[in-house]
Amino acid sequence: MKNPALLSEKKQLSSPISMNLFEKMQEHEQVLFCNDPETGLKAIIAIHDTTLGPALGGTRMRDYETVEEALEDVLRLSKGMTYKCAAADVDFGGRKAVIIGDPTKDKTPELFRAYGQFIDSLNGRFYTGTDMGTVLEDFVHSYKETNCIAGLPEEYGGGGETSIPTALGVLYSIQAVAKTLWGHEDLSGKLFSIQGLGKVGFKVAEHLLEQGAGLYVTDVNEEAVSEIVKKAEAIGRKAIAVKGEEIYGVKADVFVPCAIGGIINDQTIEQLKVKAITGAANNQLLHESHALVLKEKGILYAPDYIVNSGGIIQVSDELYGPNKERVLNKTKTIYHSLLEVFLQAKEKNITTIEAANHICESRIHSRKNRNSFFSPKKRAKWQIRY
Repeated sequence: MKNPALLSEKKQLSSPISMNLFEKMQEHEQVLFCNDPETGLKAIIAIHDTTLGPALGGTRMRDYETVEEALEDVLRLSKGMTYKCAAADVDFGGRKAVIIGDPTKDKTPELFRAYGQFIDSLNGRFYTGTDMGTVLEDFVHSYKETNCIAGLPEEYGGGGETSIPTALGVLYSIQAVAKTLWGHEDLSGKLFSIQGLGKVGFKVAEHLLEQGAGLYVTDVNEEAVSEIVKKAEAIGRKAIAVKGEEIYGVKADVFVPCAIGGIINDQTIEQLKVKAITGAANNQLLHESHALVLKEKGILYAPDYIVNSGGIIQVSDELYGPNKERVLNKTKTIYHSLLEVFLQAKEKNITTIEAANHICESRIHSRKNRNSFFSPKKRAKWQIRY
C-alpha cells in the first residue's frame, strides 16, 4: 500500500507554484535557504552569476508575507546585481540575500552572527553588506563570524557610508542625461521631481540645489521634505513639496525616483510629464517592456543599475583596502557609461535597457576565462606566495 504522506508530499512538490519557483531558480548558480531556530534567522541567499568573480551584493531585511514572495524578490535582485557589477566594471558577480523579519523588531546581534556563519560556510563565494532594512552596525556582528563582509563602518576598516558615492553617481547620471538632451551639463533652471528623500535621495536633492536646479519633492518622512524645502529657501532656490503619488504628474524636466522599485508601470507612465527618468531606486521598471513604452513616449530612461552603481563601486573597492579618492574617480565613469548606453540605443534603435544589457552581457562573456583577485584560485596562490 502506498504511503499517503509520501503521495501528499509528491503532490505538493509537483504543484504549479512549487515547480514555477524551481524554474525561476534555474538561471541562478546557487540558492541557499538559511534557518537557525535558536536565533529566529530565516534567510535566503541567491547567487546569480560568478563569471566576473565572487558574488557581491547587499542583504535586505523585510517582513515578507510568504517565503515565495521573499524568494521572488531575492532572485530578481541578485540578477540585477550581476548586471550592476558588470556595468560598474568591478571584478565581482551578482548576488543578493534577504532576511525574513521585521527590521524594527526582530534584529538581534545573535541573529546576525548566525547569518555570518552561513555566509562563512560558502568559503568566500560571496560577500555582503547593507541593503534596505539593514545598517552598517548589523554586519559588525556578522563580521565576528566571517571575513566576507563589505561596506563596514570606517572604524572597522571599511569604506563607510555608501550613500555618498551613490548620490554622486546619480548626479553624474543626470549630467549625462542633460548632455544628451540639451547638449550641455548645466542644470541651473531645470526642474527635477524627486521621489524619496532617504539617505541617497536627500543627498541628490542637495546636489541639485547646489547646481541651481528647482525641485518637486515627496517622501513619507515629512521632516525630510521640510528640511529640503528650508535648505532651498536659504539659498534662493525653489523646492515644492507634493503629496505621495502626485509626484508622477508634476511637470518637470527629469523624474528622479529614489525610493521603491516597480514605480514605472502602465498607470504611472500615463501621468509622466518629464523628458527623462534618472534615479537611484532599484528595479524602477515594473517590467522591462515598459522601457519600450518610455522610448515611444520620447522619455529618456537611464538604466537604474548603472545610475545607482556608486555604492557597489565603493563596497567592491573596500575589499582591496578602502581608498576614497579611488572610489570617487571610478564613480565619475558612470557619466561616460551612460553616454555610451544612450549612443548605442540611438544607433541601434533599441531601448536603453537593451543597450545596457548588451554591454554588460558582452563584458561578462569576454571575461569568462579571467578571474578576479578574490577568486578562490587566485586567493590561494596569493596566500602561498606571500
